[in-house]
Amino acid sequence: MKISRRLSVFALLPAMFGLLAGCATMVRTELVEYNRATECVVLLHGLNRSWRTMAKFAESLQQDGFSTANVDYPSSTSTIEEMAPMVINEGLQKCRQTGATTIHFVTHSLGGILLRYAHAQEPIPDLGRVVMLGPPNQGSEVIDKMRNWPGIGIISGVAGLQLGTDANSIPSQLGPVEFELGVIAGTGTTNPFMSAMLPDEDDGKVTVARTQVEGMDDFEIVSNSHFAMMQSDDVIADATRFLRTGSFLDTAAVK
Repeated sequence: MKISRRLSVFALLPAMFGLLAGCATMVRTELVEYNRATECVVLLHGLNRSWRTMAKFAESLQQDGFSTANVDYPSSTSTIEEMAPMVINEGLQKCRQTGATTIHFVTHSLGGILLRYAHAQEPIPDLGRVVMLGPPNQGSEVIDKMRNWPGIGIISGVAGLQLGTDANSIPSQLGPVEFELGVIAGTGTTNPFMSAMLPDEDDGKVTVARTQVEGMDDFEIVSNSHFAMMQSDDVIADATRFLRTGSFLDTAAVK
């Protein structure tokens, strides 16, 4: 956007702080009800992303007969402890408004940790199946190495800094999952700088090994990067299959 005249930075500060304060509590959801479907899917984007990154996924799920609640939340303005109950409850309430009796989740990156944290604090009685895309279930070494860099908190936010691999990180404090879970990990990194910080095969943000978690029911590795997997037709198809059957594998095709 071009500005026709120069404005003082100091003149803009009140508006900037007001906007940030509003973002700290603002959560919006794009709800699409599909013929009073009994199954609804909550979609959660990752760190520094928005609901738009999950829009294609949501549209495909709707075409497959699910109602969807695509939640938009301020991922970099609060801690995981503060965000998780707010974000998860928003998605659950929207899905319950449709009359759904089973609520599934599709999460990207940080979204999966928010779900795990919220469910550990207060189990979700109508939780169905969950698919996590590129989740830092065991944290990420990228956070370990960048934690003390000047200005990193502005980029990652407080929640991002909680995703390391040390004993005090949020992922390290969460136990095995106790719900039906399928995890999809990527290897097609487009960020060689980030990948250089990671010890093993990775998607540019998280290693394949650290996406995994004890108790998961299925696991799949794809050739997509961390920020591209939710746009992949194959990933969407496999994730939808897991929501329907509890498996990424197309058993009909195998036969």
